[in-house]
Amino acid sequence: MPAERAPEFDHLAFGVDLDEPWLADVGFGQSILEPLRMQVGVEHTDPVGTFRLVKLEDRFQLEKREADGTGKRQYSFSLQPRQLEQFAGMCHYHQTSPESSFTQKRICTRATLEGRITVANLNLILTRNGRREEGMLASEQEKKNILRDQFGVVL
Repeated sequence: MPAERAPEFDHLAFGVDLDEPWLADVGFGQSILEPLRMQVGVEHTDPVGTFRLVKLEDRFQLEKREADGTGKRQYSFSLQPRQLEQFAGMCHYHQTSPESSFTQKRICTRATLEGRITVANLNLILTRNGRREEGMLASEQEKKNILRDQFGVVL
């Protein structure tokens, strides 16, 4: 959410401690695909863009650099350890609530080396090297073919 905090337990990202701490998160839209070093203020290049972490009191904020050089907030997080069960309520909300964007359309998306491929209802969205192309699929059969060929999903 741009101006306020998202609900607690709305998204799960992983902190991984190796020789130094890392952020691992492949489930947040067009965000990082590769682990990101937990270094505040340092720009990290990823296949989908340039990112940096900003420290905000007791939280961190992940920002993606826009074409004009500004940072666009992706999300904020704390380093407080959590249990997976704590996310069950928000997971249920996203799966069942009519207010959730995930129940308002049928969507399947995956990251690619060049960007992302998304099928939302009969809309096909291809993002390659920062360029987004959108088009309507001709039929449910065409959608099934793309789901099978691009996602390995057979309906």
